[in-house]
Amino acid sequence: MADKKQNDNKNEKKRKESILDLSKYLEKQIRVKFAGGRECSGILKGFDPLLNLVLDNTTEYLRDPDEPYKFSEDTRNLGLVVCRGTSVVLICPQDGMEAISNPFLPQD
Repeated sequence: MADKKQNDNKNEKKRKESILDLSKYLEKQIRVKFAGGRECSGILKGFDPLLNLVLDNTTEYLRDPDEPYKFSEDTRNLGLVVCRGTSVVLICPQDGMEAISNPFLPQD
């Protein structure tokens, strides 16, 4: 019976492994989008399987007060930040990111 409990504990630990490997982005600039629409960028210092992130030299991109879906040119320096993984929606490298046209829209 004790062996079965140990096997169950090992299986539970395996299930908690992250499907996303962020180790290649450690010490590199990344951009993060959060639930609720906030965005920031910073140097990834650490992470865990729940996608809690530690960012250094973090900059938040502020939204235009007149148009809440557009970002203004204003930013706010936050410094060292711990980002809760449950609110992270998107993580991408700051370098090498480019906007592309939507391939699903009909061409004119």
